[in-house]
Amino acid sequence: MVKGKGLKFFYSAQEEGETPKPALDQLDISVKKGEFLAILGRNGSGKSTLAKHINALLLPSEGTILINGLDSLDEKNVWGIRQSAGMVFQNPDNQIIATLVEEDVAFGPENLGVEPSEIRERVSESLAAVNMSEYKKSAPHNLSGGQKQRVAIAGVLAMKPKCIVLDEPTAMLDPSGRKEVMDTVMRLNKEEGITIVFITHFMEEAAKADRVVVMDEGKIVMEGPPREVFQQPERLRSLGLDAPQATELVIALNKDLEGLGLPLLPPGILDMDEALEAIALRAKASESVESAPVSPSGDSAPALMKAENVTFIYNEGSAFEKKALDDVSLEIKKGEFAGLIGHTGSGKSTLIQHFNALMKPTSGRITLSGEDVNGDKSKLKSVRQRVGLVFQYPEHQLFEMTVFKDVAFGPQSLGLSQSEIKERVSKALAAVGLGEDVYEKSPFDLSGGQKRRAAIAGVLAMQPEILILDEPTAGLDPKGRDEILGQISRMREELNITVILVSHCMEEVAERVDRVIVANKGKIAFQGPPGEVFSHADELAEMGLAVPQPAYLMRRMRQRGFSVPEAVFTVEEAKAAILPLLAAGQGGSN
Repeated sequence: MVKGKGLKFFYSAQEEGETPKPALDQLDISVKKGEFLAILGRNGSGKSTLAKHINALLLPSEGTILINGLDSLDEKNVWGIRQSAGMVFQNPDNQIIATLVEEDVAFGPENLGVEPSEIRERVSESLAAVNMSEYKKSAPHNLSGGQKQRVAIAGVLAMKPKCIVLDEPTAMLDPSGRKEVMDTVMRLNKEEGITIVFITHFMEEAAKADRVVVMDEGKIVMEGPPREVFQQPERLRSLGLDAPQATELVIALNKDLEGLGLPLLPPGILDMDEALEAIALRAKASESVESAPVSPSGDSAPALMKAENVTFIYNEGSAFEKKALDDVSLEIKKGEFAGLIGHTGSGKSTLIQHFNALMKPTSGRITLSGEDVNGDKSKLKSVRQRVGLVFQYPEHQLFEMTVFKDVAFGPQSLGLSQSEIKERVSKALAAVGLGEDVYEKSPFDLSGGQKRRAAIAGVLAMQPEILILDEPTAGLDPKGRDEILGQISRMREELNITVILVSHCMEEVAERVDRVIVANKGKIAFQGPPGEVFSHADELAEMGLAVPQPAYLMRRMRQRGFSVPEAVFTVEEAKAAILPLLAAGQGGSN
């Protein structure tokens, strides 16, 4: 289906005396017809560049690539290639252009000059293939993130491709949306025989592929079946990646079991259900392991910010009226690290924009240190200085010539002296782990994780009392995610600020925060310590959320009769709970 040989690609033309770094470097790749190939790699490894070559959006500087037998360097083949290999990007909002779902799906075949009767047939078939037929008359903006992405896939399907290339299609979705897209992609591959090239930073998604390719610096450095590739966690970590948590758990358990001279669990485990079956065969039920007590939520700390009966209605009084927040009351404690989770459209982003008065309640009020943030318009600047908001993909907000100037922009607007501006910038960059070596660099020359940290530093330089981060790790590779979350935790302690983390990743929330706040349909459904909130697994699933994977495993083990803690959120904690049961089992059946 796809065959690339000696692919080399430069994003900028080579100037005399310059040796630019290629985005693809003598890369060879082949994708078989009907294969499900996952491509992994750190930010900047060349994954998206390769994807765009498969769709002929980019042409090789050297080498050749054949898509369904067509050479992309031959101009007359371009449209045939794009019909053979459809492309689905990360953000569905950037791909959907029509006012009705069926019109959007019809757009591609219309441009190919397909007869109207066949277009109608293709639209019906494509929407049925992604389970979206009942939404054909719906407006795309009223759909959830997962539904929008399925419409984007349907739009590609209507062009009758032999291959679909998906570039991080789940990066912006909640757990329910991710599952919807993965189920759709796998069914298209297994039942329709469509070749899938799937780029992702979620290792659990890559584990579902037939084959995994790992890229670094424009080259393929690892490849093979997922059960083989993910058995090398140390090498993956050196490449800025990780293995599925189930794989890492079994490898960690086997290391300790080997030291104890006990039988090992089978290698090649890829998900928590497989891990459960392997552990259950070897472990011995024990009543000696008690559930960990739920940690206190810190209610004794003073409230710094309050939402009091806040309701917000978009387009009030019009045909498009929508209630985004419904009588929300909430307190944010001074110094706490709070996590805000909820499905796409639950009201999370609307709520946090009320916190620094970017939005004003339809009814109710937001108070900061007891004062209504909307009470005096002359104080709005002060409110936004005290409550810093870092939007999703904050690197899109970078604009200055150097990193130093970009971070200094906010303090300069406050009319501070040059010495104070310099001090604030230096402290903010140090707080996010960026040193003087980046001060004079263009922010656009930084890595993905560094850009995000520089953008966060720009908000920190305003010295906020509350820092709100909306999906700060979206689209980052595992190493970048760990770096950002580690820096957020450290700067919260060092700067003594209150942090609100909005995230779709249950694992990162559970591991870091003091309190989890769950938004659902414009209301606060649950709030409390992670152990307490994630004990509501069934209710969270109904809301389109999930529990962290180690907590899921513990829950399933308890259902099997094993006495293990519930509030377990990391691989290390899970290993500590399971190892005594395996040792007691002596390798026998339960």
